[in-house]
Amino acid sequence: MPEKSDAYAAAGVNIETAGRTKKAIAATVRSTFGPEVLADIGGFGGLFAPRWDDYRDPVLVAGTDGVGTKLKIAFLTGIHNTVGADLVAHCANDILVQGARPLFFMDYLAMGKHDPAVAEAVVAGIANGCKACGCALLGGEMAEMPDFYAEGEYDLAGTIVGIVNREDILDGSRVKQGDKLIGLPSSGLHTNGYSLARRLLFEAAGWDVHTHLDVLGGTIGETLLAPHRSYVSSALDLMEAVSLRGMAHITGGGIVDNLPRTLPDGLGARIFRGAWPEPPVFDLLQRVGDNIHTDEMFRVFNMGLGLVLVVPASQAEQAVAQLNRNGEDGYVVGEVVTDPASGVQIF
Repeated sequence: MPEKSDAYAAAGVNIETAGRTKKAIAATVRSTFGPEVLADIGGFGGLFAPRWDDYRDPVLVAGTDGVGTKLKIAFLTGIHNTVGADLVAHCANDILVQGARPLFFMDYLAMGKHDPAVAEAVVAGIANGCKACGCALLGGEMAEMPDFYAEGEYDLAGTIVGIVNREDILDGSRVKQGDKLIGLPSSGLHTNGYSLARRLLFEAAGWDVHTHLDVLGGTIGETLLAPHRSYVSSALDLMEAVSLRGMAHITGGGIVDNLPRTLPDGLGARIFRGAWPEPPVFDLLQRVGDNIHTDEMFRVFNMGLGLVLVVPASQAEQAVAQLNRNGEDGYVVGEVVTDPASGVQIF
């Protein structure tokens, strides 16, 4: 048998180290499995058998996303066990707004130099995110790419697949003038606006991730790493109680760009600022940025709302009460109006 070559390791890729990490994370990944998962990790593809009989006319819904430059905060703080959960929550919320229940998730983690401790922390976060929204971590890719990423940095992305009955798909077509908008609170920036936030807090203000600010009740790092909330459980439960006509996940583009995605042509929305509590980080960012115009704040950041639901006006109070019973805060934040420009107005 020829001697084992270390040429690939010398080029910066250590197959054996990555192999040991995959064995170390096996139990973490399996902890997300249900009976629908038909194969163990390590195969070329994941096998998943949905309970088709639970659906009259099932439609699969898929989405792909990343964590963006929030990863920079993980690099600066050395905290890597939360961004994976952020990734799953973001993807799950994206398909949730079409009425889909998440089935399984697949991740992609690429590092310049494989770091077992970092990889295990990231995957643990992904697994926690999957368990929080009730889906399996079916598989993924862990790549080592020397000279491609800076030392200590990595990239993270994922794909989620969910299912919904065709008749239950939320596409905005049922939304009507006069419907009420119910806002569910965010925990902070979630996974959007970090490029601007980093420039304002670190460059303009001269702070770093360890800076403690009383107005934030903690450090800047802790505030910026606040988890991207998953709304899967709250929203799916609400769909059983009221006539939910539309949902918008407030991500990149803020309320101004995302809410119209669930409104039919010819309809717009009025949002009443002050109807919900805004986390103090947004006021801080606006002040540090020499009072960035409010319009831009609402286009870049979620401003304290992670999900907006559209319900008939007659069911708004019932919707809020149902959310409250499930431990979720909900606020009537606006209404659907006739607007030829199909825009969102902030009052």
